[in-house]
Amino acid sequence: MNLLIVGVVLFSVAHFVPAVATGFRSGLVNSLGEYGFKALLGLFMLAAVVLMVMGWKGASEAMLYQAPAWGDKATLLSMLIVSALFFAPYIENNIRRRIRHPQLVGVILFGAGHLLASGSTRGVVLFGGFTLWAIIEIVLLNRRDGAWERPAAVGHKGDFKLLLTGLGFFLIFLFTHENLFGVSPVPG
Repeated sequence: MNLLIVGVVLFSVAHFVPAVATGFRSGLVNSLGEYGFKALLGLFMLAAVVLMVMGWKGASEAMLYQAPAWGDKATLLSMLIVSALFFAPYIENNIRRRIRHPQLVGVILFGAGHLLASGSTRGVVLFGGFTLWAIIEIVLLNRRDGAWERPAAVGHKGDFKLLLTGLGFFLIFLFTHENLFGVSPVPG
């Protein structure tokens, strides 16, 4: 369990640096260059993911609470929404006019949805940790960036492209989730 906790904390801290330690980030970029900084951040992310995977596999599956009977269905629905939100910053669309940080909102839905399907200690650490990180990250980014100026409206072609991309991503994960993570996402 300790490796899982360390992985979640390392992931969170590495993401907090640009939001709260802009001077530290700038110093690293000045000494390492933009690509060097991104490579260093990538190494931290890789280490965090490796620690989370190792920690997940080694952690006890002790239950903290019984997930509701409808939790797996809610998780599946939330993941459909998350799949579109994940790509919202990269495709011109109107969701960005409504949600300031669509990927982070997606992480919150991802974590909360998975908490509805899994009441294990390791599930709470991983999914609760991601949810908590995303909430704090939104607060920190909003504080750093100040008032939000909503983007202008765009045509619906981008919205359609985003929905198709999200649906494709969702279907890929739907059919590979059990092989990747050992759990079928299909309720039943």
